[in-house]
Amino acid sequence: MDTTPQITPFTIDVPQADLDDLQARLERTRFATEAPGNGWDHGVPVGFVRRLVERWRDEYDWRAWEARFNRYPQFTTEIDGQQVHFLHVRSPEPDAFPLLLTHGWPGSIAEFLDVIEPLTDPRAHGGDPSTAFHLVIPSLPGFGFSGPTGSAGWDRARIARAWVELMRRLGYERYGLHGNDGGSLISPEVGRLDPGRVAGVHVTQVFSFPSGDPAELEGLSDDEQAGMQRLQWFWEKLGAFNQLQASQPQTLAHALADSPAGQLAWSAQLFGADAVSDDFILTNVSIYWLTNTAGSSARFYYDDARGVPPSEPTTVPLGLAGFKDDFISIRRFAERDHANIVQWNTYDSGGHYSAHQVPDVLVADVREFFRGLR
Repeated sequence: MDTTPQITPFTIDVPQADLDDLQARLERTRFATEAPGNGWDHGVPVGFVRRLVERWRDEYDWRAWEARFNRYPQFTTEIDGQQVHFLHVRSPEPDAFPLLLTHGWPGSIAEFLDVIEPLTDPRAHGGDPSTAFHLVIPSLPGFGFSGPTGSAGWDRARIARAWVELMRRLGYERYGLHGNDGGSLISPEVGRLDPGRVAGVHVTQVFSFPSGDPAELEGLSDDEQAGMQRLQWFWEKLGAFNQLQASQPQTLAHALADSPAGQLAWSAQLFGADAVSDDFILTNVSIYWLTNTAGSSARFYYDDARGVPPSEPTTVPLGLAGFKDDFISIRRFAERDHANIVQWNTYDSGGHYSAHQVPDVLVADVREFFRGLR
């Protein structure tokens, strides 16, 4: 399956010269100034950046993480003129179901490292072997080891078309999808494009917002009102990345391509709000830095903001696993955009990177969702 001319085996092997250059730049970091006592109110604090820069420079081991990625089979293939890098981890169970996992920004394939083995080999992790999955985990076009995009227009719909083609090339006649962050935008579009083969779409956020019709806001429950308040807080306090990347991604790219500390701080505006490990942050940031994809990953926001929005709701089965410290999905808006919601679970744990923070909870939810859809 994976030896056709269209699909090429791939191993992550960052040149030592690139790691030496990173080390030298970290040693020469000129930290920003800040007014005292502002905390996170003005953005990512200097102390946070300084601590992680020092860890990146003195303790973090990229080669160890590189080896962890390389434990799993990886490949590249060209789709629509763009290289696509992906992990393809087949289960030892012969009846395993194909599942494509999609990350977002500022994440990467690193988001899913902690769920690969329990999803592919549940028998070895105390689970039911009938719930096993074959996993396809691509790097988004313009992100990480897929490399910079060479053309404009890589919005959610174009990426979804690429995912349909990727699964066709891999020979999967029926499959499911899971998405987080940008992956929660892209995965439903795959279902829209390929409903005959997509068994279901599982996401950690349903990004459905008020349409502007006042009737939509009548009778909001306490939980729905809390979701609206959290959404307003997020855009007021943490929405700068979206605004800038959707309007001036290339202006930003110059700074991020030249400064690893700048790349760290720009990514950390979201990572810093979540309870994730330092090495999780540094691994994701390292991937962007070492592949020089800060600018092309930011262009996803620009391209997607100019894409044509769908006019009809999705129809394939949709499931949500919502986590405590994440975007709060509001079901009444979700039902306007998705006509076949079959599972809606929320949890009092985890955050935006649930596959890293609470992998057991996420794995159980994915298994539950697909149990009746295989």
